[in-house]
Amino acid sequence: MAGSGTPQPKRPNPPRQEQKNLRKPLQVMHISRKEEVQASTVKSSEIVEKEEPNQKSSSKLKSTKSVLSPLKPSEVESSNQLKDFTSQAKDEISMEDLLAKENFQSKNQFVSQDFNSDSFLERTVDDFDFDEDAFLAALDENEPIGNTGEIAKGSVIEVESDGVYVDIGGKAPGFMPKSECGLGVITNLKEKFPKGLEVEVLVTREQNADGMVTISCRALALRKSWDKVLMLAKEAKVVEVKVNGFNRGGLTCDLEGLRGFIPRSHLNQGENYESLVGKNISVAFLEVTPDNRKLILSEKKAVTAAKFAQLEIGQLVEGEIIAVKPYGFFVDLGGISGLLHQSMITNGSLRSLREVFNQGDKVKALITDLDPTRGRIGLNTALLEGIPGEIIIEKDKVLNEAEERAKKAQSLLQVKEEETK
Repeated sequence: MAGSGTPQPKRPNPPRQEQKNLRKPLQVMHISRKEEVQASTVKSSEIVEKEEPNQKSSSKLKSTKSVLSPLKPSEVESSNQLKDFTSQAKDEISMEDLLAKENFQSKNQFVSQDFNSDSFLERTVDDFDFDEDAFLAALDENEPIGNTGEIAKGSVIEVESDGVYVDIGGKAPGFMPKSECGLGVITNLKEKFPKGLEVEVLVTREQNADGMVTISCRALALRKSWDKVLMLAKEAKVVEVKVNGFNRGGLTCDLEGLRGFIPRSHLNQGENYESLVGKNISVAFLEVTPDNRKLILSEKKAVTAAKFAQLEIGQLVEGEIIAVKPYGFFVDLGGISGLLHQSMITNGSLRSLREVFNQGDKVKALITDLDPTRGRIGLNTALLEGIPGEIIIEKDKVLNEAEERAKKAQSLLQVKEEETK
């Protein structure tokens, strides 16, 4: 009874009824090419056996013709194999041979009915139409114009708000952005670059997919400015610049469109250097490095460079000995110093430098070496001697007759220079 504590026996599960109309599994048809080939071979052999001998031979000839069908270009490489196959077909052709031929042709899809393998193998390059001049002309026509770093010339064909288009002879015109149209600020592009204006530009980027290159007037102007500044520095020239700014380290200026810097320690007025803004001063070159865009100038060195410009090889100069060194004397020449080396004092035997000169003595000497870039001046008193060691014995006589003796020495120096050339 319900509610009693006795457990109820478990009832067995009723047997499952068989499901009717169960879905049968999908039947997969297996197609075997091998069985199909074998079946077709058996059928063909039975047909051939029933045929009469004449008909059998005619069928062999037909099969041979089908086997000897025109070759494709890709089959030329296997021409020897096909010849062997053809010779075998003349003797006996079976369905296996036909099927092999059929499979061989199925792998090569490009078939030409009028193809002759023998004529193809015999053809050479001369049989094809080829014009070398036309080929080279086509290469020149399609050759890209304007490699990076090259200078190109062209004419302005269009001016837009963001830049200028210049015809430089390529498939597409060169484009010059507004920021690359020149040094400084340009307010009116159309006024500075009218149509038809001939310009010289520098290619800064090679052509893109459309054949257009990027060009610049500014980059070309900067390159020319650096080349000119390098030449001036090499010749130790003194140039005039306009000061346009200052900072804690010194002054800034403009030289040939380049930004130069003058350190405070190289100014003649180091205390009130701010007052030089807007003024022109003469400077010389301390460092010129185009790769780093470094241009450092010096006002103090300009004084030295200006004096170097007044000197030349063979010139007789007068100065005061300001220092005695083991290797020679340093002579003050009025703001710049020259070196009278011990080997250039006399042609005689010199035991001590002080046998000839001491600090504070006046001396006359010839310039035999001049290097403005390094600031070096080489002096010589041995050329003023008449006999070796004369300046040691009769120093005053040699110095008093220095002008006359210098003329003879200068002629000798000129002869030496001509011989070296």
